[in-house]
Amino acid sequence: MVSTEAAYQATEGGPLDVDKAFYDRVSGSPGRRLVDSFTIPIRSGRAWEVPAGHLCRIVTVDGPQVGDLNVWNRHDPRERLWAARTRQLQRAHVSTYDRLWSTLPFLRPLLTVTDDTLDGYGTDGEGGRVHDLLGTRCDPYVNRMLTGEDFDFHCHSNLVRAVLPYGLTEFDVHDVLNVFQCTGLNADDQYFMKACPARPGDHFEFFAELDLLCALSTCPGGDLSVPLWGPDARDPLEVCHPIGIEVYEVDDALLEDWAPPRRAAYRNLHGMNLPAWKG
Repeated sequence: MVSTEAAYQATEGGPLDVDKAFYDRVSGSPGRRLVDSFTIPIRSGRAWEVPAGHLCRIVTVDGPQVGDLNVWNRHDPRERLWAARTRQLQRAHVSTYDRLWSTLPFLRPLLTVTDDTLDGYGTDGEGGRVHDLLGTRCDPYVNRMLTGEDFDFHCHSNLVRAVLPYGLTEFDVHDVLNVFQCTGLNADDQYFMKACPARPGDHFEFFAELDLLCALSTCPGGDLSVPLWGPDARDPLEVCHPIGIEVYEVDDALLEDWAPPRRAAYRNLHGMNLPAWKG
């Protein structure tokens, strides 16, 4: 019989083990201080910084809305969210206590999810779950391929515009975490999307393990209740809503025993040691 246990197992005290009590204390602290807040309008994107040891909350302001999230190390954008490895180390749909992991050769947690009001959604009758790493951002290239038309406000383009002030380009935009998005795989192992189950005031909160640069696109599909492609597709403008961002500083006392995670310990040799030459 083939085992269906997760391929990567967390051992107590190991790198996949999460100190849940610590993150509960940080998230539940009444002494948090709001240091930044703004609203991302519909069909647009914005980038912002979250210092290490701070909390960031993504909020549905006045209705269900999907947000496509990118994350980088603020000081080295070569280190960024690795969606595929995060799916393996955590799960394909993340929630409280899950982490988003960075690319090689860094391989460390960029952030840890600390609070999720949709945590109890679970798996619905069609196999849908929320906050997915299965799919990626909508983009104008696929749209052109499927429809023959150009549209400049897909999530990929929104993220491209958002990161330009930070010196990043289209080549830095990467596979996303689809916050508030409900997705799954059907009986034919094909990706499907459902209407976003979030309601006004729902939130997804995370703790920054490093100094982060984040960027989020408010998806032009809104809550995804209207198909973007196919025979029933139409402009879903009426189901688009803004998303709010809040960044909080927490009490220093809560972070006394915490330190940013170190990059992967592997020595980066890859079997390429030079031979010992003899004269």
